[in-house]
Amino acid sequence: MPKDKTETHNRIIPAATQEFLEKGFLNASTRSIAARAGLTSGGLYRHFKDKEDMFAALVEPALKEFNAWMSEHVRRGYGGALSGDYEAMWKDNEIDMIREVVYPNLDAFRLLLCCAQGTRYENFVNDLVNEHQQLMLGVFDKLRAQGVPVRDISEEELHILMSAYTTAMFEPVVHNYPLEKAMHHLKTIENFFLPGWHDLMGC
Repeated sequence: MPKDKTETHNRIIPAATQEFLEKGFLNASTRSIAARAGLTSGGLYRHFKDKEDMFAALVEPALKEFNAWMSEHVRRGYGGALSGDYEAMWKDNEIDMIREVVYPNLDAFRLLLCCAQGTRYENFVNDLVNEHQQLMLGVFDKLRAQGVPVRDISEEELHILMSAYTTAMFEPVVHNYPLEKAMHHLKTIENFFLPGWHDLMGC
């Protein structure tokens, strides 16, 4: 990318971020974003094909980090448990993810959680719950086959529990709490939910 185009692109990113954070995707104006960046609307479309393409550019790098963290978390936790290392399930948790991935990308996750209505990301939390719910149900079956006393739970019940937990974990982001305050609240959430997860999984 030529230098001048790169510089223009780098003006658009903060301008678009502020527009979406203030107004949400549906109410955001490409004309306003262009004005914030010191461009014409036509100049904006030389960088992004449409408004959702611009929104995607703001959240996809953070999502890539998030998905990589979650994949490694699943590999270590579920993989370890299925190999008999049940403590591996609890060696890292979503608080680590919030601290290591979400807060360094706070604006991107606030966009995902608060401003994504009308985009393909608008069901981010529900999609995340559904994906990991199915994964967890499969792990439960395998653990039971190994003799681990996993409690019987319906898919609907697990969905409710995982939705409550996941929503709670992201609440400090929704409320834009500073990191120290977020970690304090997340520790309270962990202390509330963790005994229940241990009881449910029998390990």
